[in-house]
Amino acid sequence: QVQLVESGGGLVQPGGSLRLSCVASGFDLAYYHIGWFRQAPGKEREGVSTITAGSNTKYSDSVKGRFTISREKAKNTILLQMNNLKPEDTAVYYCNLGNYWGKGTLVTVSS
Repeated sequence: QVQLVESGGGLVQPGGSLRLSCVASGFDLAYYHIGWFRQAPGKEREGVSTITAGSNTKYSDSVKGRFTISREKAKNTILLQMNNLKPEDTAVYYCNLGNYWGKGTLVTVSS
């Protein structure tokens, strides 16, 4: 059974950092294209970053230069390192593989 579980969200001040984790079960993340998405209150879900099986990465313009996506193969985990966080980064962050979604982890950036 495919399952994605996100963690690492929380409350952080502007300029701070958080590292999100997406732990997969039921399949080997190393062979798949994985994405991070986010949904802010009252807004549609949007793509944040993706990593391919070949570890090629992409970022939305809004997070480029601040966020880094990576894979920890030994832990079957995808990470999203988020630096220099801004209030507009406040959202529920989701991990995605095709039709599979985690339940999300809430990131709140506020002073």
